Amino acid sequence: MHRSALLALASLAVTYAQQVGTNTAEVHPPLTWQTCAASGTCTNVAGKVVLDANWRWLHTTTGYTNCYTGNTFDKTLCPDGATCAANCALDGADYTGTYGVTASGSSLKLNFVTSGANKNVGSRLYLMETDTSYKLFKLLNQEFTFDVDVSSLPCGLNGALYFSEMDADGGMSKFPTNKAGAKYGTGYCDSQCPRDLKFINGKANVDGWTGDSNSANSGKGTQGACCNEMDIWEANSMATAFTPHPCASSGLAVCTGDGCNGGTAGLCDPAGCDFNSFRMGDQSFFGIGKTVDSSKPFTVVTQFLTHDNTTTGTLSEIRRLYVQNGKVIQNSKVNIPGMDAFDSITDEFCSQQKTAFEDTNLFANQGGLKQMGASFAKGVVLVLSIWDDYAANMLWLDSQYPTNKAAANPGVTRGACATGSGAPADVEASASNAAVTFSNIKLGPIGSTFKSTGSTTGPAQPPPPPVSSPAAPVSTPPATPTSPPAATQTHFGQCGGIGFTGPTTCAAPFTCSKQNDYYSQCI
Repeated sequence: MHRSALLALASLAVTYAQQVGTNTAEVHPPLTWQTCAASGTCTNVAGKVVLDANWRWLHTTTGYTNCYTGNTFDKTLCPDGATCAANCALDGADYTGTYGVTASGSSLKLNFVTSGANKNVGSRLYLMETDTSYKLFKLLNQEFTFDVDVSSLPCGLNGALYFSEMDADGGMSKFPTNKAGAKYGTGYCDSQCPRDLKFINGKANVDGWTGDSNSANSGKGTQGACCNEMDIWEANSMATAFTPHPCASSGLAVCTGDGCNGGTAGLCDPAGCDFNSFRMGDQSFFGIGKTVDSSKPFTVVTQFLTHDNTTTGTLSEIRRLYVQNGKVIQNSKVNIPGMDAFDSITDEFCSQQKTAFEDTNLFANQGGLKQMGASFAKGVVLVLSIWDDYAANMLWLDSQYPTNKAAANPGVTRGACATGSGAPADVEASASNAAVTFSNIKLGPIGSTFKSTGSTTGPAQPPPPPVSSPAAPVSTPPATPTSPPAATQTHFGQCGGIGFTGPTTCAAPFTCSKQNDYYSQCI
């Protein structure tokens, strides 16, 4: 993905810092999520979300003079990174009024464009454990589930949910110049090694800072912030992908030069090993009116299997399921010449994909699934965002990319959007009312976070056997009493798997079909 182009505050003429301002109190919106036990019993957790520091107003610590205007730092206040950090403070956020963020119970809605006193475009938020620390998720041999509504997201937009290996306190304890910490959304990093971050590790990224030619508000410094990233969900109504992106280092690593740019000299794998059903040969699977119907909400289930089915094992497979209208939908299968019919991400899937698409296997070079698993064992931060793409118009997700290659080449076509779609100026005008809603976030053992309701009514039952008239002679001995019939599972219901304790017999005419060691379904 190309998240380095994720921008905000299209006309607010403000920026971002590591000191703390006092103009607006920082009040984190509450967001309830759940942890689940193997039995399927889930318990509410009182979480909160915080807005990323890159969206916040930066002003002097002694007043309200901007430290950054348009796409340029104030050279007097910010002659270097350390001085800028001492002179400038970031302030609290008006989540709904300025940024279009609405939290209610277990639901979080992110508006794309919010027009108030100023115009805001997009947002990026993190799930918190406390008001001063992010929640760290440990995903090995776990299942992560959420509901999503992308029905209003057209070509060029991305309602994304993913994990990054950030510090729980936003880097505050490691870097004394960072006085804001996780409370104000500091410490971001990802596999794109973004250089558009105004502050990295408590210092302003002012060295070599140059404003972008296609954006009045963004720019890039010489440094980038790299770390392992797991894209659970990148999508609009036209296309979706889930993608692990390993990096050679642990935690946030600062890059310069070629180290920020991917390739064999890069610190991370920015392209990752993606599973996009359209790109992998099934163009009927995801989209409006398709198998997974993006015009309606649905549940996304991601399973992180280890080689020995323990929470300390080596990550060996990333599986995907969907649930919509009570029906469990298995992931699509690969239909690409030269590739096996995979339906999940494994190291072998990634190797075959890179060969078929004639790409360098940077995924393996950066450690593959083993490296991603090490990140999961350490703990990763949940990120929720909505954004448009100033670098590539989101073509890498929903169209043909790169555009200088033939659409018929394996791996080039990723969705049905036109190559001329997705320009930020266009989507910010035509899709200003777009929004993504994430809800019902859950984490638990494999098979614990979702269920299917199956048919609302079971199959017709046979009539009872006829009862003999009392006056009729008995010509045969009475039938031996039988045990009550065993409970049966309805169509599409779960009927087996490790840890499953429910019915294992399917109602006629359905049979129990094993999908994997942890899930069998009546079909």
